[in-house]
Amino acid sequence: MPTTRTLGFLGTGQMATALARGFLKAGLVKASELLGSDPNPDARQSFSRETGGRSVRTNREVIAEARVLVLAVKPNHVGEVLEEIRPLFTSEHVLISIAAGVSLERLESGLPAGARVVRVMPNTPALVGAAASAFCPGRNATTQDIRLTQRLLAAVGLAVEVPEALLNAVTGLSGSGPAYVCQFVEGLTDGGVACGLPRPIAFQLAVQTVAGTIQLMKEKGLHPAQVKEMVTSPGGTTIEGLQALAEGAFQGVLMKAVRRATETAARLSSS
Repeated sequence: MPTTRTLGFLGTGQMATALARGFLKAGLVKASELLGSDPNPDARQSFSRETGGRSVRTNREVIAEARVLVLAVKPNHVGEVLEEIRPLFTSEHVLISIAAGVSLERLESGLPAGARVVRVMPNTPALVGAAASAFCPGRNATTQDIRLTQRLLAAVGLAVEVPEALLNAVTGLSGSGPAYVCQFVEGLTDGGVACGLPRPIAFQLAVQTVAGTIQLMKEKGLHPAQVKEMVTSPGGTTIEGLQALAEGAFQGVLMKAVRRATETAARLSSS
């Protein structure tokens, strides 16, 4: 963290609170070094209650004290926030934006010339410290800014640097991905119910099967195809299930989902 250790959040919603909690848990900041702003008093109270940090009403109060700023507002509010902080934004500040679909060009053009900006695409598992995040530094971001962003995001999960042109693909894959996984878990659960399992038991088994398989791949460094081979016996039950997935174009549908979400993200970010 920089010399002045206050970390400022412009917006104190769920994602901002999740990030702040992750930074606290990793020991990157103390509760007394967290400061958030939000016009919504309920959001401010929740942020302070969950993190122990301070919360104020205006963004100007945050930028006056914090040099590292996390922009955590809805995309349609970004313009007004940038307009508010622009007069106080200096060469000592760095803005880390998690506003979905808001380009580096738009962020930089809303701030003084030479502004240091980093754009981040996190996903909802950040709420439990298991995010898959990608980030892209702006043209004026320093090596220290990049390292700081990497360190902060790593506190709440995986963090990878990508060119900005790939951030829409990140949105289509990991940004929208939790919804695909939930759809898959629902399908497994419904399949179990159709075969006679009580729904609560089917749901528990489905969730643990997904979580356990992911843990197996991560801890053993296995490719999905290797795990599939471990489970699939000649003429057995699994190969029959795999044939049904192939007949339904399961993998192709997933690929199409990522592509459609990516194309939509691109269209929204250019509008």
